[in-house]
Amino acid sequence: MGKIDGSKYIVASITLNLILIINLCVSGKWKLSWSSQAAIEAETVAAISCSGHGRAFLDGLVLDGKQPICECNSCYQGSDCSNFIPGCAANVDGYVPFLLVQHAASSAVVVAGWHRMSYKFNDHTFISQELERLIRKVHDIVGNAVTDNRFIVFGAGSTQILSAAVYALSADNASSPARVLTSNPYYPLYKMQTELFASVNFEYQGDTSLWKNSSDAGTNMIEFVTSPNNPDGQLNKAVLHGPYAKAIYDRAYYWPHFTPIPAPADEDVMMFTLSKLTGHAGSRFGWAVIKDEAVFQRMTKHIGVTSIGVSRDGQLRALKLLKVVLEREGKEIFEFGYETMKTRWEKLVKALSLSKRFSLQDIEPQFCTFFQKLRQLSPAYAWLKCEREEEKDCYAVHKAANIIGHEGSVFGAEDRYIRLSMIGTQDEYDLLIDRLNKLVSEEVGAKTMRRMQPSCSLLKISKKNFTTCNIEILRQYYLPSYISISIS
Repeated sequence: MGKIDGSKYIVASITLNLILIINLCVSGKWKLSWSSQAAIEAETVAAISCSGHGRAFLDGLVLDGKQPICECNSCYQGSDCSNFIPGCAANVDGYVPFLLVQHAASSAVVVAGWHRMSYKFNDHTFISQELERLIRKVHDIVGNAVTDNRFIVFGAGSTQILSAAVYALSADNASSPARVLTSNPYYPLYKMQTELFASVNFEYQGDTSLWKNSSDAGTNMIEFVTSPNNPDGQLNKAVLHGPYAKAIYDRAYYWPHFTPIPAPADEDVMMFTLSKLTGHAGSRFGWAVIKDEAVFQRMTKHIGVTSIGVSRDGQLRALKLLKVVLEREGKEIFEFGYETMKTRWEKLVKALSLSKRFSLQDIEPQFCTFFQKLRQLSPAYAWLKCEREEEKDCYAVHKAANIIGHEGSVFGAEDRYIRLSMIGTQDEYDLLIDRLNKLVSEEVGAKTMRRMQPSCSLLKISKKNFTTCNIEILRQYYLPSYISISIS
């Protein structure tokens, strides 16, 4: 049998690879293969014009077998969202993300049909090791959480993480169920979810302050601590302490565009979510940073049983988005987010500055270690109070002014409060400011008229000169100095 010349095979292999490279490279650009059709579809939909007041999506409704229709922002309609709806309510009740809109190219993901079809990764876990590495890197750069020697667990958004944490911190064989507690005002999901998943191991028992001096030793108490708080943006701390007190820190808003970062958070259980970092609420991806391995194992068990981990497609998208966040060590996205939120807050404060009828939450400025400066306010929500004694339903007051917010009682507070979202679309925010300006103008105008209307009668001006008197009032209180009025 003849001897095989290995060098010939090496030359043939190199030649074949060169041919493939030349075939793939056209005019200095790589020629797409399996992803070309997907890229064309995505680009085609992205190019659909919705007049800046809406968007078209790949999975949007298709009419007449053609391209997806525009999905319009609130108060806009029409095939291209160009028609404003007069009298439409400014709906600032929810959350519409905006942060990565300007990073459409770098945050795009093309997924092969065979991507991660198995339940688990090669290491037999439900989590991407590379995504976990990037999460730790983001926290390290931002300086908002200690992750060294900590465990990380993934969940389908904050909702699954919170549920898993309650399960993990409650004992299986306790003589009485753990008390799940919140401090008013609180994020309503804590109560709703605890009651929905009613268990012999835990139950929701209301406000934390009621149990601060409890003598019922031996009963575990699980306290939800939201910091920054939803709805009022305060950097809350745990109220309960002691061997039977356990805290779940909801750090969803603990990012530089919403709050100063005075120091890295280092609690036993901390929850974060992609929706408040990049704005991708629909991807349903959250994570927890855990100190204790036993708690980590119980949370992992809960998530494994309830959903067999988190969507592999969702993890891939999260990984791509975190790569974008890490560009320039996070400076670009957080500076953009902070400036946007700060500007929105300043305009809101200005709109309400002349009002005695409404007031906003008071948050103390703090030094931010990420920006290395004293940070001005940029909360995700306005927690507005109706100050008039007779106006006990602030939601109704604003609804009458065509503004839709969230009632205070939903958060365990009085209905004198209403939550207004600052993180909606620019259209929704602009409409909110317009409606608030009108509401405050009516208040200020009514007060001025009440103060000034008697002056004509007090001066005993005759009826025929009454018009002259009112014009003088207009000149003095309502018109700019450069406008002159003459009466013939």
